[in-house]
Amino acid sequence: MTIRLHIEHLVLDGLPVTSAQGAQVKAAVEAELSRLLSEHGVAREFRSGIAVPRVNAGAMQAPRGAAPGALGTRIAQSVFAGIGKP
Repeated sequence: MTIRLHIEHLVLDGLPVTSAQGAQVKAAVEAELSRLLSEHGVAREFRSGIAVPRVNAGAMQAPRGAAPGALGTRIAQSVFAGIGKP
């Protein structure tokens, strides 16, 4: 099964990420989402190839001083909670 996921905007409201760290966060989000989707798949409602305007990834806790890679991993896990196979 091929899974394609396009995230047009990822809002990082309130997270301690500088513009210079954005690429690291993005890479970590992509890597972790790829891993989770490969291992677990997507929720049934997404299997037919739909487009949705937004996915509620819920709230997440970002520890003060967390590395950009760690933030990206947590963001991906939150997004996966909204689209992943339960």
